[in-house]
Amino acid sequence: MHLEGSCHCGSIRFSVESAECVPFMRCYCSICRKTAGTGGYAINLGADHRTLKVRGKRHLRIYKATIVEGEHVRHSTGQRHFCGVCGSALWMWDPAWPDLVHPHAGAIDTPLPQPPANVHSLLGSKASWVRVEGLEGDQCFVEFPDFSLKEWHQERGLESHVEPAETARKPKKPARTTAPGKTAKGKRAVPKAVSKVA
Repeated sequence: MHLEGSCHCGSIRFSVESAECVPFMRCYCSICRKTAGTGGYAINLGADHRTLKVRGKRHLRIYKATIVEGEHVRHSTGQRHFCGVCGSALWMWDPAWPDLVHPHAGAIDTPLPQPPANVHSLLGSKASWVRVEGLEGDQCFVEFPDFSLKEWHQERGLESHVEPAETARKPKKPARTTAPGKTAKGKRAVPKAVSKVA
């Protein structure tokens, strides 16, 4: 699906092709919540970074989060792009998965399909004031779910057609839609399902 997006002030406009355009994944991690989730979570889509076209690049700014794990401090490889004029969160890109980009659903101007269900992820980082709301039967996870954005769309027959990039780069690693089931140190994590929304 062809997506058009922009910041609030209009200084930045972008387009991208997305096969994973249903806004179902709610991320409650502190980074998403504080940079793009005023309701206590952010919703990121999956798209092909090779098709990303941006107007107003001079206004783009990038934030790389500092992550504190016990006494260990590191910088996230994820690059959160936002407008330097109005502050709108636009997309996240990580060089570990160079062909993928995750536009924030709130920055997309193209009408998006309503999700048949939601997935609530990283609830272990949820702010205490946030109430997990959604649809009956929504899946909830303390950490990352054990499936990717792509796998969720494929399982439900909701994957959209993506126009091939004009100049596709060779992937450095096998492409994934997200990095599900990985801990911050790259080890496989066992997904911890909290419950389902009643």
